[in-house]
Amino acid sequence: MVADVDRDEMVGLLRELVELESPTGRTRAMADRMSEQLERLGGEVREAGEHVVADFAGEGPSLLLLGHLDTVWDVGTLGRLPWRVEDGRAYGPGVYDMKGGLVIALAALAAATPGRRAVRFVLNADEEVGSPTGREVIAEAADGAAAAFVVEPPLPNGGLKTARKGLGRFRFTVRGKAAHAGTNLEDGSSAVEELAHQILRLHRLNDPARGISVNVGIVRGGTRENVVAEVAEADVDVRLARSADLVELERALEDTRPQVPGAEVTVTGRWTRPPLERTPGSARLFDKAREHGRAIGLELVEGASGGGSDANLVAPLGLPVLDGLGAEGAGAHSVDEHVLVAALPLRARLLAALLRDPGL
Repeated sequence: MVADVDRDEMVGLLRELVELESPTGRTRAMADRMSEQLERLGGEVREAGEHVVADFAGEGPSLLLLGHLDTVWDVGTLGRLPWRVEDGRAYGPGVYDMKGGLVIALAALAAATPGRRAVRFVLNADEEVGSPTGREVIAEAADGAAAAFVVEPPLPNGGLKTARKGLGRFRFTVRGKAAHAGTNLEDGSSAVEELAHQILRLHRLNDPARGISVNVGIVRGGTRENVVAEVAEADVDVRLARSADLVELERALEDTRPQVPGAEVTVTGRWTRPPLERTPGSARLFDKAREHGRAIGLELVEGASGGGSDANLVAPLGLPVLDGLGAEGAGAHSVDEHVLVAALPLRARLLAALLRDPGL
């Protein structure tokens, strides 16, 4: 039987965490506060660089619990987006992504005792920038685990995530030849013109039916309007739903044959997360979650997300993974970011039931 969860305590802690501003690279205060809470719950806590790992003794093979300390909000954001509770919603930078999820995880760890499975909880400090250092910590923590649960926000309908798109970040750099735009235009080779050709080609790669999306989000180039641009560059976001499409996309990204004579194009960047595809293992975890949800009055559905998370890093390691076990709400990375206060205890009870399930 899962113990009761105190909503007021959860809200009080959530406010405290939100007011510890923690953009990527400035997570020390959050790490210290979370470590204190984890030790209070009986966890054996250690630091792994900027990251925090806590082990909880329990029954059977351990379950891996994943969360992150960092947010996308700079220090000082509280000055214009302060914590507030209004009409049943709690607002503040990082409240939904994912400090609400961290509070749910802490409440679930407490509520699942006694009878809790062994748990290893990893708090990643750089998830919002693609987990460049966190991925190694996660891979090490996943060794020997039976399953992984991620306390990222759920789908808009409260559903859990059994699939996520993989993503890559790339930069296209074009080098041309500068020339005077009035007196010797024909001697130049415009990097801006060539980049325009590349952008149109990249956007033609979009294929919603296959779950492929390509977006040129930032463009820079040129020095003055009367100078043929010598350098131009574009930052590109690429996402795909299936690993089977990866090779084809890589070939398309590398096919940078210039259209403007004298121009050269180079591509840098990397895939930051592989696709998280639905597997029999993740389907089984969802079935378990739906069963536990029904027992507490939640009717859960499953679905996919176009965004990536650390769940994408765990699945290739062979672990079944279930994502979206965090706080209900909306507005991730926006000024309207909020969580539904009434749903916090229910989501904690759901996670607690999973942490006690001997069949996982």
